[in-house]
Amino acid sequence: MTYGYIFKEALAALRFHRQRTISTALNLGWGVACFVILISYGNGFEGALTKAFTAVGQDLILTIPRTTGEQAGGQRAGRRIRFNAEDAQTLKESVPLIESLSPEIMPGGMKLVHGTREFTTTLRAVWPEYDVVRNIKISEGRWINEDDRAHQRRVAVLGSEAAQKLFAGAPAIDEEITINGVRFAVIGLINSKVQIANYNTRDNECVFIPYDTYSVLGDTKYAWMFVWKPVSPESRDRAIAMVRAKLAEIHRFPPNDERAVEILAFSKFMTIITGMALAVKLLMGFVGALTLAIGGVGLANIMLASVIERTREIGMMKAIGGRRQMILTQFLTEAGMVICFGGLIGVALGLVATQVIGSMPFLGAAFKDNTGAGDIEMHVSTTAVAISMGVLLVVGVVAGIVPAMKASRLDPIEALRYE
Repeated sequence: MTYGYIFKEALAALRFHRQRTISTALNLGWGVACFVILISYGNGFEGALTKAFTAVGQDLILTIPRTTGEQAGGQRAGRRIRFNAEDAQTLKESVPLIESLSPEIMPGGMKLVHGTREFTTTLRAVWPEYDVVRNIKISEGRWINEDDRAHQRRVAVLGSEAAQKLFAGAPAIDEEITINGVRFAVIGLINSKVQIANYNTRDNECVFIPYDTYSVLGDTKYAWMFVWKPVSPESRDRAIAMVRAKLAEIHRFPPNDERAVEILAFSKFMTIITGMALAVKLLMGFVGALTLAIGGVGLANIMLASVIERTREIGMMKAIGGRRQMILTQFLTEAGMVICFGGLIGVALGLVATQVIGSMPFLGAAFKDNTGAGDIEMHVSTTAVAISMGVLLVVGVVAGIVPAMKASRLDPIEALRYE
């Protein structure tokens, strides 16, 4: 018997038991569809968490002045370190691994007023490249530029919630607000952020002004901190070491004195997000695999029933010289054809279902955000399809091998006598 003949015989057997074949394939297809949907949910969950975490900044690093922990250069331990704008400029010029950097002053309790509306929030006085560091996108108007900083213009960019509280949906661009009694013109609004990582107040609630303009409200001599991002994740550790060494040189403290300057890389918290996402994806995969296993049990039962029904046929095949390997191959071919048919149905159902679902609410309710920025986006990835088909293949082979081996081991004389 040739492999072509085996394939034709397997196809003929499946056609003869058409109803049973279709029901088994649909059962497997449902398992594949569930698996694809669950894996897509897990991927969407990971994407939503990652997006919400990186909203604070794509590779944000905070550099905060503290007090020295060691004596150096005749200076006592416990000396307070203070940053100024000149330090920031020096770091930008001398550390090539810094992509963008901005000093930041962020006093709280600032009273914003527009007409009869007012509320109290945090102000952030920053350089123009702060938007790159902090992953800020403008929805209306523009961001702070170098001219605003150089000319100390009284301009402000509002977070989405700050704009809502002051303007209640009315146009805000070019309108006037007061910050602690000082007049500012609104030049831009930032996109709403679903932000699960933060330091101090969420960006949606803040107001942003040029760093030098803060002189009309307070002292700009010393920055509260520097915020910056490296040129790449791979260069992060080297960049941190270079920044610490340069600040140690400027402020005369030992480079190994970590108490003098605190450098906090938000990327170290990414392992928490990755771990949470991995746990959910593993749970989704396990549930999907169980669903597929149930379909595999159905396939095994159907194949065993087929072996019993065709006992005499198997005995005749072996009596006329059919080898054990050929009979094993025929039944495995039948199982494989059902698996392929069910897999195609399942992938198609999974694609349709994820398209219909589209997205699912997740973080939006917690942050009172109705823009959909925190939703779980359902997309069928090539990886999800490949994994589902791989699991289906394993389940199908395991389910089909026992009946196939049973058929190949039948004694031809006993099989011919079978009633």
